Amino acid sequence: MANQTARLWKDGAFRADPWQAWPEDEALDPLKSEADALVPLARFVADPDFFLARKGRLGIRIAPGEDVTLLAGHLGKIAMIALEFPGFTDGRNYSAAQLLRQRFGYDGEIRALGDVLSDQIAAMRRCGIDAFLVSHGPTRQALKAGRIPEVRHYYQPAAGPEIPAGSRPWARRPAA
Repeated sequence: MANQTARLWKDGAFRADPWQAWPEDEALDPLKSEADALVPLARFVADPDFFLARKGRLGIRIAPGEDVTLLAGHLGKIAMIALEFPGFTDGRNYSAAQLLRQRFGYDGEIRALGDVLSDQIAAMRRCGIDAFLVSHGPTRQALKAGRIPEVRHYYQPAAGPEIPAGSRPWARRPAA
């Protein structure tokens, strides 16, 4: 059975998580303006000016199926985007990560949260996700021990570093 205490894994180590969740129905309180706030997309879209004017860093939480293109004009002011993965079989936010990195050139932190398992991490990193809020006990143990499953050969392009062109048969171009 999984331990439900989530821990943040980023840059190869577990770290303290400075972000505070902003409840969807909470009133806009200027006194909370200095904390690093993780705001649900719907809440941000309802009053972007309030959240963009805050002194603390802004993070946006995206549920599967939500439209990340709503953030396109604000990405330079958003420090972190948290993509929810409510279940192992729900991969819709892989596409959201890819869009954020490739189409919009977002270079802030993209975090996976929810049902994050060790055998998903390589694919998530390939899509541009660079931080993981991990609650699954065996996955936390594997990360702590440095046991991250790795895929050595891919057939499709990615949001990060690529293998040499000559080793990708689908590219059909000569190696340099």
